[in-house]
Amino acid sequence: MKTWPFSAFSAAPRAMLVGALVTQVARADDLPAWASKVGTRRHPVATRVCSANARGAVGDGATKSTAAIQRAIDECSAAGGGVVRFDAGSYVTGALFVKHDVELRVDSGVTLLGSQDDADYPVMPTRVAGIEMPWPAALINVNDQRNVKIAGRGTIDGRGQKWWDKYWTLRRSLYEPQGLRWAVDYDAQRVRLVVVSRSSDVTIEEVNLRRSGFWTVQLLYSDHVTVDGISIADNGGPSTDGVDIDSSEWVLVQRTDIANNDDTICLKAGRDADGLRVNRPTQYVVIRDNVARKGAGVVSFGSETSGSIRHVVALNNRGTGTNAGIIFKSARTRGGVVEDVLVRGLVLENVPTAFSFTLDWNPSYSYATLPKDSTNVPAHWRVLATPVTPAERGLAEFRDITIEHVRVTGARRVFVAAGLPSKPIHDVRWRDVQAEGQAAGSIEWARGWTMTDVTVRAADGQPVRITNSERVQAPAGDGTR
Repeated sequence: MKTWPFSAFSAAPRAMLVGALVTQVARADDLPAWASKVGTRRHPVATRVCSANARGAVGDGATKSTAAIQRAIDECSAAGGGVVRFDAGSYVTGALFVKHDVELRVDSGVTLLGSQDDADYPVMPTRVAGIEMPWPAALINVNDQRNVKIAGRGTIDGRGQKWWDKYWTLRRSLYEPQGLRWAVDYDAQRVRLVVVSRSSDVTIEEVNLRRSGFWTVQLLYSDHVTVDGISIADNGGPSTDGVDIDSSEWVLVQRTDIANNDDTICLKAGRDADGLRVNRPTQYVVIRDNVARKGAGVVSFGSETSGSIRHVVALNNRGTGTNAGIIFKSARTRGGVVEDVLVRGLVLENVPTAFSFTLDWNPSYSYATLPKDSTNVPAHWRVLATPVTPAERGLAEFRDITIEHVRVTGARRVFVAAGLPSKPIHDVRWRDVQAEGQAAGSIEWARGWTMTDVTVRAADGQPVRITNSERVQAPAGDGTR
């Protein structure tokens, strides 16, 4: 039974589709029992107010206020917690470390501006792009803490152009000519905007995040985190992911509005030999009521899949002009399993590729080969080039996926799916999917795909091309009956 008519979306005014989120229509009353337990369990008590300005912060857009703001955070936490506030203004700051029981309140009229001095972001152990290595601290850090909130309707602006330019200069003039595309992301050392690492009960709410030097929000090795109502924009630089859920669990991401230049909301769990060593999954995640605008994918799984990604619900999300809708991606050296995924209530408008599956993603980035006769190379190069043995351990598996109640208009291709001969993408259930596009697309090396009430209307009149697959049902529609 269809639960929402296709005509209700294809005829909707553009202002509705591009503005506020489409009214929720897909059912949320029969989700897995664990889905009600995700997110933050408690918040800092807001009775104590600690003024950053009283401790020397200056909101003139020029004076560096890092020490004063950090002093306010430290004193507030030591006194039992409370709220760190700012007078209206723009505050230049380097890396800040939010402590337990503190709410960092960035109210409307307040902007935190990322310092342009590299020395203001101390290098420290972390994991980035799938491997553990030293890396500059983020602008806002929550490391090994509990009960923290970052909120308000003000702006945190990383002023990331400096790091975007650094990356492109290195990549185009030095790394790509030497066949080192895989290394530049790690060597450029770009500053992230917000990182929550090894922490519990953290809330990021309503703030406007702008111009991150690298990933915008990374949730790493953490649990019971809520990201609610944030806006991400002005993120035109490379790898400016929106929200990365990285080997974390019991996470809720909801009501966000994101425009960036890479994955919008992405689930990750480590890369290759190092990710398999850590072996920490991302699991028990709910992603609901989000809007993706410019970006690589509405919800992406991988390519860092080594520790496995499981128990995920993506409910009532929408992409408008995003490069892809739902992406499952891994590589031949990643390993791990992506399983028990439910995507329900998805609206895609003018999204070129609706559904993408690949187990051999972006080879020039995914596979590291040290230069011949190399001796004095960075330690992280050797980590990246460490072989996964046996080789079969590096093959990821995508299985037990349900995608239902979906409306797609203006696509170029509906399906682009390619497993591997030894690792077919299997047990994928499609229900109540209606899609319009230029081409239906292709499915290769798949097994056990069922399609119930699935219609694809392709302008070229060609059916979905299904090859090297077993028990894969074709959708109905023009040219596909």
